[in-house]
Amino acid sequence: MSKKHHDVRILTHRAFAVFLTVFLISDVGRVYASRNLEIIAQQGESSPSDATEAEALKLMQEGLQLQKQGSKESLLAARKKYEAALVLWQKLGNKTGQAVNLLSIGRIYSDLGEKQKALQFFNQALPLYRAVGNRSGEATTLNNIGLVYDDLGEKQKALEFYNQALPLLRAVGHKAGEAITLNSIGSVYDDLGEKQKALEFYNQALPLYRAVGDKAGEATTLNSIGLVYSSLGENQKALQFFNQALPLRRAVGDRGGEATTLNNIGGATQV
Repeated sequence: MSKKHHDVRILTHRAFAVFLTVFLISDVGRVYASRNLEIIAQQGESSPSDATEAEALKLMQEGLQLQKQGSKESLLAARKKYEAALVLWQKLGNKTGQAVNLLSIGRIYSDLGEKQKALQFFNQALPLYRAVGNRSGEATTLNNIGLVYDDLGEKQKALEFYNQALPLLRAVGHKAGEAITLNSIGSVYDDLGEKQKALEFYNQALPLYRAVGDKAGEATTLNSIGLVYSSLGENQKALQFFNQALPLRRAVGDRGGEATTLNNIGGATQV
C-alpha cells in the first residue's frame, strides 16, 4: 500500500477517535443537563455545585469546538479548556467528568504528535471509566490507546487494545463504535500484510456503517477493501469497491476522499 493511501487511512482513524470523544462529551452533557433541570425545578434555584458543573460543561463544549478546527493553535487552546474543566470535575469529585477530559487532553497530545504524553492521559482515564462502570468510555479509551500504538508502529500492541474495546462496544450495542474498531483492526492486519484477515474485519465493519447511516465510514471501508484487492492483483474486484465508494465520498462532500478514490480507480484501470 502506498504511503499516500496509508496517510489517508490514519487521518480517518483520527477523525474516528474525535467522533468517539464527541459522543462521550455529548453524553455527559445530557446527563448533567437533565439532573440540573430536576434540581432547579425542585429548589427554584441552582446550587454552587450546579454552577460548577455548568461551567465545566461550557468549557468542555468550547474545547470541543476548538478541537474540531484541527489547527495547532486551536488544539492548544482546546487543551487549556479541557484542563480547566478537569480541575472543576476534580473539585466536584466527579470521576466521569474527569475521565472525559483526561481522554480529550490525551487526544490533543496525540494529534500534536506527543504520543507518550497521550498515553499518560489515556492511562489515567481508563481506571476512572472502569470505576464508574462506563463501558462506552472504557472502550473509547482502549481504542485511543490502540490508535497511539498503531501510529507508533507497534501493531500487536494496537491489536491488543482494539480487541479489548470490541466486546465492550458490542455489550452496550454501540454499532458505530464497533464499526470503527473493526475497521481499525482491519487496518492493522492490512499493514501487517495479512490481507485476508484485513478483508474479514473490513467486511464486518461495512454492514454496521450502513446500519447507522454513516456514509463516510462506509466509503472509507469500501475504499480500504478495494485497496486490499488491488494489492492482491484482483483489479476488477478492486474497481467494484472503488466505484461503490465514489458516490458516497461525493454525497458527504469529502473532496479529498473523492480524489483518492478516483486515483485508486485510475491505478486499478491502468494495470
